[in-house]
Amino acid sequence: MDVSRRDLLKLLAVAAGAGLAPRSLEGADGPARLLAFEPLGNVTLLHITDAHATLRPVFYREPDSVIGVGAERGRPPFLTGAELLRAYHLAPGSVEAYACTYLDFPALAARYGRMGGYAHLATLVRRVREERAGRTLLLDGGDTIQGSATALWSRGEDMVRVSNQLGVDVFTPHWEFVYGLDRVKELFGDRERTGLFAGDFVAHNVREVGWGERPFHPYTIREVGGARVGVIGQAFPYTPVSHPRRFVPDLTFGIREDGVQGLVNELRDDKKVDLVVLLSHNGVAVDLKLASRVHGLDVILGGHTHDALPQPILVGRTLVVNSGSHGKFLSRLDLDVQHGRVGGYRYRLIPVLAQDLPADPGMAQLIDEIRRPYEAKLSERLAVSESLLYRRGNFNGTFDEVILDALLRGADAQIAFSPGFRWGITIVPGQEITLEDVYAHTAVTYPNTWVREMTGREIHALMEDVADNLFHPDPYYRQGGDMVRLGGLTYTIDPSKRVGRRIRDVRVAGRSLEPTRRYKATGWASLAEVDGPPAWDVVAGHLRSLGRVRLAPRPRVRVV
Repeated sequence: MDVSRRDLLKLLAVAAGAGLAPRSLEGADGPARLLAFEPLGNVTLLHITDAHATLRPVFYREPDSVIGVGAERGRPPFLTGAELLRAYHLAPGSVEAYACTYLDFPALAARYGRMGGYAHLATLVRRVREERAGRTLLLDGGDTIQGSATALWSRGEDMVRVSNQLGVDVFTPHWEFVYGLDRVKELFGDRERTGLFAGDFVAHNVREVGWGERPFHPYTIREVGGARVGVIGQAFPYTPVSHPRRFVPDLTFGIREDGVQGLVNELRDDKKVDLVVLLSHNGVAVDLKLASRVHGLDVILGGHTHDALPQPILVGRTLVVNSGSHGKFLSRLDLDVQHGRVGGYRYRLIPVLAQDLPADPGMAQLIDEIRRPYEAKLSERLAVSESLLYRRGNFNGTFDEVILDALLRGADAQIAFSPGFRWGITIVPGQEITLEDVYAHTAVTYPNTWVREMTGREIHALMEDVADNLFHPDPYYRQGGDMVRLGGLTYTIDPSKRVGRRIRDVRVAGRSLEPTRRYKATGWASLAEVDGPPAWDVVAGHLRSLGRVRLAPRPRVRVV
């Protein structure tokens, strides 16, 4: 996944064309400014989330569309592009603009380079720990051990080893469960035994069907900077719905708002903690509602929706933090905690700029060891992209279009469905697409493709169902992901409408979708068991046949 010299020259040419010269590492946009942080208080919380097994630095373009409904519209986190820059007083063309928006992405990618990578993240974490010895807690919000070929082939073990090397103290899950409950227990332990993970694995809202027993610890208490810190784990509430039920057949999840309040009361009244943190994988909109209804929470460190918040959102006295995805950011929250109260805070969403932060030698060695057996296979060159290929956003991204084209062609179908996954790296113009890049968009434990006939009425109903999941006015009814990606058709959507009325003017090959007509459809990552070829084989074969990828603009979705 490294940029070749030829790729780099092309990127630099793009930057020069946009008037963006490569920067000096010690200039106004250099690492000294980005990493400068005046310490405050006695507790430092470091937060990462949604790494999706991204071991090495990558490009990852932030979304151009994140639509809020009702009172959410125009407010964080439902801001993108220029609106986000204005809201947080960030300069266009700055490293923050590159990290937090989609604007001028190819040019800024040439200027600032790849982001993330655990070896570079490890250097940053070590520096903070050395500065704040005995005062630092590192928390991981989950979606960590899925999203790459090596994570898939090792069934998550590579990422747990890396997390141990990084020194993650507390962890809560979501995609971790796609390897099955037994594997989760092997890797993370349960209430009876430890696993490979060296930190504390907490998930209060996971219960056994029937008995209601918790298989995992609901919280942990850590001494940090002379304060007792209680951390409650909140796993993704809709895990049995968002993934095949067979992975967790005997577990229930849910938001369990009353359970959170009960644990907050227990920690404050019985355990006498000074600070209560919810390590959450709810998604930021759910976290905001939860913060308004649960009393006594000091901090929510959230994940799942991949939102990168340059500043916490204050709900009453609760600070709500979200830290982006794919290893791009490390959140640092310094707190002055005295006698059970937070007297003040200071925060920074720190971009992990790989070209500015030296790799930690120990972590780099471990990553090389993990990847070495697979390097030749992963580095297979499939094609070169002349277009910017990305996924994240409410509707179809350009890498989604590549996947959809591969599905349509492979199945000779009229309509293709691809899940609205938020994970998946970005390919910049001129970059080679490797087999590893394909896995970075398809590495799930249920990758098989399917082909079947569907009526127009079934297709429309499915679209409405997914749209309601995304745009339901009550965040507690949103079950994750972006809008299903659709190939072979166009449509108009009004997110403000109620379920059944959001989507209209659906057209297949330019003709109106007919309710009773049967269409040949294809897709992948079905919740049911299917036996078609895995998506990575379909997409890789398609790219090999193309050699070069150039996508013309496709106005597939009209939003009103």
